[in-house]
Amino acid sequence: MSGSVCDPSETFTTDIDNPFMPLPVGRRIELRGNGLLVRISVLDAIETVAGVDTRVVEEYEAADGRVLEISRNFFAQAQDGTVCYFGEEVDIYGENGEVTSHAGAWRAGGGNAPGIFMPSSPQVGRAFQQESAPGIAEDQSKVVALGERTEVPAGTFEDTVTMLDRNPLDGSEDTKVYARDIGLIVDESVRMTRLISGA
Repeated sequence: MSGSVCDPSETFTTDIDNPFMPLPVGRRIELRGNGLLVRISVLDAIETVAGVDTRVVEEYEAADGRVLEISRNFFAQAQDGTVCYFGEEVDIYGENGEVTSHAGAWRAGGGNAPGIFMPSSPQVGRAFQQESAPGIAEDQSKVVALGERTEVPAGTFEDTVTMLDRNPLDGSEDTKVYARDIGLIVDESVRMTRLISGA
């Protein structure tokens, strides 16, 4: 798959085994830093989006023990191993613990296309759309390094992919690092502290 988004007419699977973004059911990754906690859990749940069965991955974010956001993200893997992103449901929480917004929620279909979250074979300089919902979610990513040694509280990893993510809607950028056979180990200021492997 060589384009900047995924082709929704592809054949997809919910058994996601891309080396840098494996999503086996039951896997949970925890990242911490600067008072923040990010917990990513691969659920035993399927959501059909734009006619495609996708794997549901929950992302929980909290600051100093107070929940900030919980999202349910929809992923499927194309035949060539590309992990495609079909959208997300978003709950953003206020200080009183109640949901105050669903900003950034989107789904593939209509005028929205599934984005690329992890290429089948990352190459430095490769750029792509992670989200393709005009005016709502337009995150872009670019592979900026391969094979760098990255140390996090959970261990040291030699085979990694580093990506620079950019949100053109607000101009924000952040760096993410993915390790082979693990997935996300660095998300800007948070680093992996714990991994629970799935089936």
